[in-house]
Amino acid sequence: MITPVLPTYARTDIAFVRGEGASLYAEDDTRYLDFGGGIAVNALGHAHPHLVKTLTEQAGKLWHTSNLYRIPDQERLAKRLVDATFADTVFFGNSGVEAIEASIKMARRYQYKNGHPERFRTITFEGAFHGRTLAAIAAGGQAKYLEGFGPKTDGFDQVPFGDIKAVEAAIVPETAAILIEPVQGEGGLRPAPPEFLRALCRLCDEHGLMLIFDEVQTGVGRTGKLFAFEWSGVAPDIMAIAKGIGGGFPLGACLATERAASGMTAGSHASTFGGNPLAMAVGNAVLDIVLAPDFLLHVQKVANFARQQLAGLVAAHPKVFEDVRGEGLMLGLKMRVPNTEFVSRLFAHKMLAVGAGDNVVRLLPPLVIGEDEVREALTLLSETAATFETP
Repeated sequence: MITPVLPTYARTDIAFVRGEGASLYAEDDTRYLDFGGGIAVNALGHAHPHLVKTLTEQAGKLWHTSNLYRIPDQERLAKRLVDATFADTVFFGNSGVEAIEASIKMARRYQYKNGHPERFRTITFEGAFHGRTLAAIAAGGQAKYLEGFGPKTDGFDQVPFGDIKAVEAAIVPETAAILIEPVQGEGGLRPAPPEFLRALCRLCDEHGLMLIFDEVQTGVGRTGKLFAFEWSGVAPDIMAIAKGIGGGFPLGACLATERAASGMTAGSHASTFGGNPLAMAVGNAVLDIVLAPDFLLHVQKVANFARQQLAGLVAAHPKVFEDVRGEGLMLGLKMRVPNTEFVSRLFAHKMLAVGAGDNVVRLLPPLVIGEDEVREALTLLSETAATFETP
């Protein structure tokens, strides 16, 4: 018999009832160290005082009107994102996949408005994950997400990650854009080399293509910069963000240059809930913290400490771990044992982490953690590794 909640998740049999910082508490008040972060969503941890205060105050005033009317906090958040990035304009939605859909539509619309309606194809990369809509699973190209949903949505061409010659070969007269995660999350915490991103930028310039970055997971401080593309010195034409910008509240956004967005006129795209007063209050509160002086320096400092400690962990348990991957506080452990089994045993040691492709365990703690919590995590990771080494 089917459950009232559609059984599309293989859930762990536990319910969390409260949280604080990097700590989660179950119904029986057992504490867990959260290095999954709702999969990189809770950028400021659980129950951050500034977010709680802002959300509570806004909830007592106004939740939703409609994009039929001006929303002052939406204008404010858009201006702050524009001032802090390459972008000239922002469209707000509710999730990462909505931001991806808006990005793909924008790239196609740009080509259409500039006399190339035949250009609708997007080059994407093997190992990518861009969400679960029909277009997004086609963009990601992973068989496990495509199975059973009919013919793959046309318009997406996958090439090997990091192979610039393959990208060049994939460009055809119908190509409109290139879409890439600066660091593949689901694909195994694989950073795109800066020189590769720069080469993609050159190709886009040469062929009149839109360069789209998927920073749904990497954005809003996760890698130690406000956005991961900043490490490469290359800016996209269009960028999708979500997760961290809402700090746990559903919020996504598509950022773009004026040129890229030139085809998006009134009526070309919309969202009922996107950018409503409640979400915008929270998004602005997140930026209050992330854009504060020294916040990103704190992320970089803790991330460097964590990476050093994880390198020591790999050296101490060479039969369990292979290497450390990722950027900033978007870290991964490449495993020599099954990552699913390791995550399960780590849970038994009261710590949460997340699996990823290529047999990787993702560590996605809140950006506000300190070195003491990193040390606690290392202890739990080491204790868990030891269970694989004893007969």
